[in-house]
Amino acid sequence: MHEPFSLLVAVYDGDQPGYLRRAFRSAVDDQTVRPDQVVIVRDGPVRDELAGCLVELSAASPVPVTLVSLPRNGGLGPALDRGMAASRFDVIARMDADDVAMPHRFEVQLPLIQTADIVGSGLLEFVGDIDHVVGQRVPPTGPEQIQRYARMHDPFNHPTVVYRRSAVLAAGGYGDIPLMEDYSLFARMLDHGARAVNVPEPLVFYRVGATSFKRRGGTGLLRSELRLQREFLRSGFTSPAQFARNVIVRGGYRLIPWWCRRAVYRPFVARYTERHGQEPAVP
Repeated sequence: MHEPFSLLVAVYDGDQPGYLRRAFRSAVDDQTVRPDQVVIVRDGPVRDELAGCLVELSAASPVPVTLVSLPRNGGLGPALDRGMAASRFDVIARMDADDVAMPHRFEVQLPLIQTADIVGSGLLEFVGDIDHVVGQRVPPTGPEQIQRYARMHDPFNHPTVVYRRSAVLAAGGYGDIPLMEDYSLFARMLDHGARAVNVPEPLVFYRVGATSFKRRGGTGLLRSELRLQREFLRSGFTSPAQFARNVIVRGGYRLIPWWCRRAVYRPFVARYTERHGQEPAVP
């Protein structure tokens, strides 16, 4: 018997109902091991079509659904913190509202969380539909690898993680560093001694699109990056030398043109596979 767990999904007005339906069904109806509760956080008001989709999914779900409605859009980190508070269980699995979980995802991860505080996995990046895979992210495995990698990169693929709420709360929760809330949390969890595991095999299809590289840059993201790096330095998670390296490398990455980010990302962050002799679409 597996430990009971909740599935945590945040939804905001920019999400697409069709993508949400598929994400929900892949992580609930189609799983060989289903969650015992689904917590959906509606992060601020949503248009009628999306609101109707939430009602439909809640009514048809084979497991209980808890809908947490927030009066205004406050960002992913605060939304997930609210969602965790509504979970009935210590073990919580994350899922994005536009990704697709492989049917055996929780069957693989739940045995591992029995002796861990956070379990992540690899993922496959896709454009349009899951038969058009354009990339693969393989996370670091083993405690030493994860710790070393975390000093410069997020060591977990956020949409794939299963974690213990008790370990998340002990580290202070997600907090509110826009677009960096997951990396901030995971670094604090590791710094607090969380037992970490990564499965190299992909367990989630991660949706990417033509604007992905453009969203990874800009002054807003640079401000979040600098705030994160200062947090790491203050806490002792990184040394002054590592701080300087990260500001130069990671900060610089936010400022270069989007097509340069793509050129850097492909060989160093994701492994790409060309399909049918065509250039992969921009993630």
